[in-house]
Amino acid sequence: MRLSPDAMFGQERPSDITGRSIRGSGATFTSQIIRFVMQTASTVVLARLLTPDDYGIVAMVAVVIGFAQVFASAGLSAATVQREHITREQIDSLFWVNLAVSGVIAGGVLASAPLVAAFYRSPPLAAVTAALAASFVISGIAVQHDALLRRHMEFRSLAVIQVGAQLVNIVVTVALALLGCGYWALVGGSLSLALANSVLTIYYCPFIPRRPRRGVGVRGMLLFGGHLTAFDFVNYFARTADNILVGRFLGADALGLYSRAYSLFMLPISQIRGPVAQVGMPALSALREQPERFRRYYSRVLDLMAVLTVPLGVYCALEADFVVRVLLGSQWMGLVGTFRILAIVGIIQPAASTVGLVLVSQGHAARQLRLGLVTSAAVVGGFVAGLPFGIEGVAAGYAIASYVAVIPSVWYSYRDSPVRLSDFAGAMWPAMGSAAVAAGFAMGASALLPAHSALGGLSALAVFAVAYGVMTFARSSVRETLRLVWRHRQTGVGS
Repeated sequence: MRLSPDAMFGQERPSDITGRSIRGSGATFTSQIIRFVMQTASTVVLARLLTPDDYGIVAMVAVVIGFAQVFASAGLSAATVQREHITREQIDSLFWVNLAVSGVIAGGVLASAPLVAAFYRSPPLAAVTAALAASFVISGIAVQHDALLRRHMEFRSLAVIQVGAQLVNIVVTVALALLGCGYWALVGGSLSLALANSVLTIYYCPFIPRRPRRGVGVRGMLLFGGHLTAFDFVNYFARTADNILVGRFLGADALGLYSRAYSLFMLPISQIRGPVAQVGMPALSALREQPERFRRYYSRVLDLMAVLTVPLGVYCALEADFVVRVLLGSQWMGLVGTFRILAIVGIIQPAASTVGLVLVSQGHAARQLRLGLVTSAAVVGGFVAGLPFGIEGVAAGYAIASYVAVIPSVWYSYRDSPVRLSDFAGAMWPAMGSAAVAAGFAMGASALLPAHSALGGLSALAVFAVAYGVMTFARSSVRETLRLVWRHRQTGVGS
């Protein structure tokens, strides 16, 4: 429902954190399932309407756009969610700061368009970069509106916004692709997504900003946001250095294959990781002064992340050729090896990324920045080392760096917090063990049927899902979480 103007400011955080989280997560995960189905369907359709070169051109520009997006919110959205108390005057000021930053970034991206085209030696990139610059102003208008919805845990409204914007994006992109617009279909879809998201967000949070004032206590929020922005910049550079290197040295076609493999790898993971972070951040921020409740809540978040993402990584690594053939088509089989390696990263990376929830909710933005500098250097080093071996080498470098860094990163992030390294291990090992056993059953099933057949692939999927589901449900912690979810969904009673 729409957030009442009277409830936006000066309100204490809700006491029923667990109940609100569970009820909100129900709406959030439902929306993610809907979005996953829509996005999967659009991926299947667009893979047959567009070429690797089309995706490669947009992926080259996406590096620049994503880099600029790191600065768009200036970390002030998270500052609004994390802060214990906020006032109307503070949000007024932050709105204008966000809008000013967005305008400056849009101008900078527009000015950089010729440089982007020259760097990649591809003239069409100038027009694409210029067109996408408009998305920053469109999105910047609604940054604080979105933050207020998250702070007040209005997850049902956020779910409607996400589904509605995604639907607009898919309709526009597919329509333009059917009209033969090529890479401009992806550009048009991106702009429509930003516009739909902002319009819907402002509708559900009818906050009308007033002129900014000095001396309202935003300095600390700006400092907090600055640390987060610096971390996001470092983290984004590490996550996109592979695209920069592949596009610059291996070309648009190679980047098209690599970016499709990465997008396919992230498709299911992002549908899980996004809702977990969306629900978990405001809840953990509210619990940071209650160590035991904080640890219990985070342990459930971590366990849920591991239970849902570890099997995805194991299955995709096992059946990469089947997944690519079904979802993208035979013309994309050249990315199977890369996708398989990235899926191996997907076994551990989503759960490891939850350390950010601990750091930000505990107010350790500076520590998160230091951690990001070290891990990003390791990841970029892996990309560079793997580049001579093509896109599979780049993916392998990413995988090795990710696994080497995971334990030190988790330990450093949990230090001086209620969470322990044993909590991470306690969530990961059962999920990894169950997935490994399920993979063995799936391999046995597929060995009995013709190789590379649809029947064999579907049988392996069914056996894997059933075996993993049975072993996972046998865990008492999983059953306890399910009972808790059911109780809150039925009664709405908090704890």
